[in-house]
Amino acid sequence: MEASSGPAHRWRRRPEGSNWGDFGADDQVGRMNLITPERRLGAVQEVKAGLCFPLSLPLDYPGWTSHAGGRNPPVLFASKNAHGASMYNLVLGLGPDPRGVVCDDAVILHTQYSTQWDSLAHWGARFDADDDGVEELVYYNGYRAGDHLVAPDGDSPPRALALGIENLAEVGAQGRAAVVSLLDAFGPGRTWVGYDELDHAMRAQSVEVRPGDFLLLHTGFDDQVLAMNGKPDRAALNQAGAVLDGRDPRLLQWVADSGVVALCSDNVAVEGFGFEDGSAGDHSMLPLHDLCLFKLGIHLGELWRLGDLARWLLNEKRSACLLTAPPLRLPGAVGSPVTPVATV
Repeated sequence: MEASSGPAHRWRRRPEGSNWGDFGADDQVGRMNLITPERRLGAVQEVKAGLCFPLSLPLDYPGWTSHAGGRNPPVLFASKNAHGASMYNLVLGLGPDPRGVVCDDAVILHTQYSTQWDSLAHWGARFDADDDGVEELVYYNGYRAGDHLVAPDGDSPPRALALGIENLAEVGAQGRAAVVSLLDAFGPGRTWVGYDELDHAMRAQSVEVRPGDFLLLHTGFDDQVLAMNGKPDRAALNQAGAVLDGRDPRLLQWVADSGVVALCSDNVAVEGFGFEDGSAGDHSMLPLHDLCLFKLGIHLGELWRLGDLARWLLNEKRSACLLTAPPLRLPGAVGSPVTPVATV
């Protein structure tokens, strides 16, 4: 573990290989700090054809419902006015001269059901940040469970007082994106992608990843989800497309060294999960989440619709674009739907 002179009220010791404090004692956006005005101008230079690609699934996709009370599809309903009347096809005004007809609605939305951003508040760890032999529940840059990530209590809702998704919205989430087609490299079936496989795909497609880049990974999972028309076959999808292998230390080191600000894929979780041997230690289920969200402040995007963009770039023998992908500016949320747009 690395010693650090971090904020005494949050941490005296940071995890090995982390960048806590490197962007400031109170940083809440992590690697997004690498997107400078100069790098954003460089991203604009990737726009050559003037075409745009929406990168989001419909918000009610994939279409599955969690019976365990987890993430569920959105529920759309009509708003009501002060008199309790449904504000859908509601005639405004009184008497023989109505002033118009209105529709107004509301939604119950699980923020990480469909195309989404994970905030840095989404994934933490047990770690001895106080250097006193006792592990605390902490998140990126030493923000604490209970103090900064407040659980619901009675009628009081949960709230991320630090690291919430609004921080990503405030920096714009815009820059150069490098796109890798894992589908083209490995086909539509399940392939575990470590460093060697990723390096092979990037070399074959002449992908250059620069510090400050978003890295977009197309696996074909989105194509299969869309083909299921909102009635997903979860067993089939569990074997669909390539997944990053977070157990590969060389892959983790490459992510750390690359300077990427975010990893985004068309699948669930970006990485494979469900390890049963415990060989990766305490965070064996999602070691890439541990590296990215907890240690390095690298945002993760999941369930993006990348197929059309990836195929167009391959056909044009290109591999980069301008990406604009701000989340909802929803204070205190730990994730958000996103409607990314790639401009080529």
